[in-house]
Amino acid sequence: MIQQIVKDVLKPKVIDIDHGLYTTEVLEKLGKAGAFRHHIASQNNGTVDVFGSIQDMATVSRECMTTGFMMWAQDVCTWYIENSENDWLKQEILPKMVDGDYFGATALSNPMKYFAGIEELKLSAEEVEDGYIINGTLPWVSNLLEKSDKHFFGSIFHVHDSEGNTKDVMGLIPCNLDGLTMKQMVEFAGMEGSGTYSLLFDNAFLPKKYLLADPIKPYLEKIKAGFILLQTGMAVGVIQGSIDEMRKADMTLHEINEYLDDRPEELEEELEEAIELIQALAEEPFTPGTDYMKQVLEARLLGAEFCKRSADAVMQHCGAKGYIVDAPAQRKQREAYFVIIVTPSIKHLRKEIARLEA
Repeated sequence: MIQQIVKDVLKPKVIDIDHGLYTTEVLEKLGKAGAFRHHIASQNNGTVDVFGSIQDMATVSRECMTTGFMMWAQDVCTWYIENSENDWLKQEILPKMVDGDYFGATALSNPMKYFAGIEELKLSAEEVEDGYIINGTLPWVSNLLEKSDKHFFGSIFHVHDSEGNTKDVMGLIPCNLDGLTMKQMVEFAGMEGSGTYSLLFDNAFLPKKYLLADPIKPYLEKIKAGFILLQTGMAVGVIQGSIDEMRKADMTLHEINEYLDDRPEELEEELEEAIELIQALAEEPFTPGTDYMKQVLEARLLGAEFCKRSADAVMQHCGAKGYIVDAPAQRKQREAYFVIIVTPSIKHLRKEIARLEA
């Protein structure tokens, strides 16, 4: 069913999406087909199948990684709710998000860098009796729609209470929140159809019914591996898509392409091994300890570095035809570099792995 949606609904829209079309039509159909259900035990007969979600994301990313990225945003937002202790969110929001009626996003790029000691937390809040008054800005958050009552994102903010105490809290934030302004400030080289906005919070009041985690540390430890592993679906998909384009190029350029490094059959063999590693790690996403987390980070790093190789290889295999505007090869290259730089980026991953090794 996922492959049929990709062929019939997504493929005709890929170039428009690459040029900035944000549409929820594909996500809706993917939700109805069960793409966001695998890893959510409460919506999947008690089974946590993270690898199932990775596979569906890879199938979509093979054709259009912008849509695969939005799937990841949707997947991790459902992951946030599922692993919270908030029954109201689980009853009122989660089933609709899993079914593709509501849409989810993650605003954890800045908080992840904050916890890694890379930058300061950009949102702060005052805690009042029935909620939080939030202020600050977030530069880029994706899979959003301005003023929508069907779009939500998870974010973390630094809270001050009336007694002068401070703590970090995570909440699910609706896009129609009073005091929240959303603006599209820049035009990106790729992933432009991902519904990406800069967010400004000006005394935005978030009711406590949207609380995901307080205290936050044990919650983040619980969700972290799944969050990172799910990103590998994007990597696998864009690598597979690059191999597809290399094979197409070989139909006319095989005799000269055989002199290149990273031939499609070689990349395909390595990719199969990487997928086996990801599948093994995804079997137990709540495994405690630094050894498991280090393996998860290394798998994500492998995906990013593999994307870098596939991006270089697909352009060399396709030659000048891959350099034409809207050519699949250069789109794959831009998509691959998104996997490289999206949080956690290669440099962020290497920093975290070094910290765990120390």
